[in-house]
This record gives sequence, structure tokens and C-alpha cells, in this order.
Amino acid sequence: LKGNREADTHWLRVEYSSLSTPRTVFDIDLRSGIDRKMERVWQQTVPGWNGSRYESRRLFATAPDGRKIPMSVSHVKGAFDAEQPGPRPCMLYGYGSYGHSIEPQFDESILPYLDRGVVYVIAHVRGGGELGNAWYESEGKYLNKRNTFSDFIACAEALVEHGVTSPDILAIEGRSAGGLLMGSVLNMRPDLFRVVVAGVPFVDVMNTMCDPSIPLTTLEWTEWGNPNEWKYFDYMLSYSPYDNVRRIPYPDILILAGLHDPRVGYWEPAKWASKLRVHNSNPSTKTLLKVDLDSGHFSASDRYRHKKQKAFEQAFVLDKLGFMSASEL
Repeated sequence: LKGNREADTHWLRVEYSSLSTPRTVFDIDLRSGIDRKMERVWQQTVPGWNGSRYESRRLFATAPDGRKIPMSVSHVKGAFDAEQPGPRPCMLYGYGSYGHSIEPQFDESILPYLDRGVVYVIAHVRGGGELGNAWYESEGKYLNKRNTFSDFIACAEALVEHGVTSPDILAIEGRSAGGLLMGSVLNMRPDLFRVVVAGVPFVDVMNTMCDPSIPLTTLEWTEWGNPNEWKYFDYMLSYSPYDNVRRIPYPDILILAGLHDPRVGYWEPAKWASKLRVHNSNPSTKTLLKVDLDSGHFSASDRYRHKKQKAFEQAFVLDKLGFMSASEL
């Protein structure tokens, strides 16, 4: 519901948005009965957007414990028509922490993916709040945190199983605690992904959570657990990305950090990148570390620098997915 500040009125104002539709405001005439006359009064202006070109849908994956994990999917219309068989390049995004819901709302930054035929998917894994407080408190934190990672892997496997994509053209992305998600699933199933973008990733879980002199550490114990208690120490150690890097073939990885990041120190992604380079047994893939010397946790604040940064990330992903030019689908 939009800001309905006038109580004595027969109009109700609502706002609608989806992965394929920009923010749109409607006025609904409550006097119109079941017909509910709607009038569009405003829509976000998005250069290059054509509403007839895209569509969205909801899919579900089955987690190892039987839970159904929702996925929000967007792509160009006709992507899976019979005339275009076979899997499509895909970007799978995830977060899954702090009870934060990743809403399937419009994001113009994904249009460069959609316009090139890439399927964009949000995995609403446990640890977020999409299916209520229990999705986070009871099933996605403390000693149930590994559900977040197994849920994400289940989503990727479901996309492959249903013919949406395949591991050789599947990209994944997460930022901050979503970067922890990226690091964990990389160690668990490196064979499932072609390219990974990890933005300001919280990957050195044990060293950070064991150091109370770091400003946010003790506050974070309410999310991950206090490693001074053995049950939390052992459990956190089992999924900490930095501590579980080993000699296996990793896919191409782009790691982003900010020199002035107060939440995830730049040294975390830096040491993770170094360890990945040493242990990666795949000579054809690379681990890139890009440190922004002017920004903090939320990337560049200037909108033009932010768009330039997004263009860099997407160019890296599209290159690894096999796109050579803007005209290729």
C-alpha cells in the first residue's frame, strides 16, 4: 500500500513492482465493487525498458531436508519456447542472512543480462525473512546456518534439472553475508558453477568472530554464534569459507572489496583471494581481486561510478559465460 494519508476518500493507492515491471502506482476506486476500477497514475521511467519483452515466474527447489525453496525468475519472453530448446545462461543471486528479505522487485541493473538472453534468478534461501520469522530464526541462523548453503545449492541443482541452465553457463552472485554464501557453496560444490561474483564477502568467519576488538564482532555473535562456546566454534569452522579452501578445481571468481569498509575489512577478501589462487587446481580459471580505494561496504556512492562498477562486474560474468559482443543472445 502506498501513502494513503487521506482517510475520507474512496480511492486506495497501491504500488506494484516485479522483476520485469518497474515501480507502478495505481489508484483503485473502492466504489466500483468487484470490478475494482484501477487507474495507473505513475510509472518509473527506465531507459531501454520494454514491458512486452520480459516475463517473470516463480519456481521451487527441494532442499535436502524436504523444504521447498522459492526462486523468483525473470527472462525475455519466449526464452523457453519449443523453438529455442536447451539450457540458457543464468545468473543466480542469493543472500540469506539477518532475516533480510530479497524482494523480487524491479532492478534496472539486471536488464543487460536479460537483454542478452541470460535468465536472472533470486534464490530465497533460509536465513532471509521471505517466508516469515521462522525462515530466519529457527532455520537459518546459529546451528542451522548450513541450511542457507544447502538451500542455494538445491536451487542451482533444480535449475539444471529442469533444463533452465547447466553448470558450464551458470553464474552466481552475493554480497557481504551473501559473499559468505558464495564462499561456502564454492567449497561445497565448485563443479556446479562457471563464474562467481563475491562482493565485499564476509569469508574469514573464524578469525573475525574470535576477535572481540573488531567493532562489530560481539554484535555479530547474535547472528552466527559465539565461538568461545565449543558448539558454535566447531559449527562455524565447518562452513567458514577461508578455513575450508582446499586443493580442488574452482571456477572463475571475481572478488570485490572496499578499502574503507567498516563491516568487512578489505583484508578478508584479500587473504581469501590469495588462498584460492594457491589451492585452485584448475589452470584455466582465475581468481580476480578488485579493491576500490575510495569506497566502503556499499560500493561507490556516486551513481555514475556505481554504474561503471556494475558494468565491470557484468562484463566479467558475460565474458566467462561466452558472450563476445552486446548483440549476442
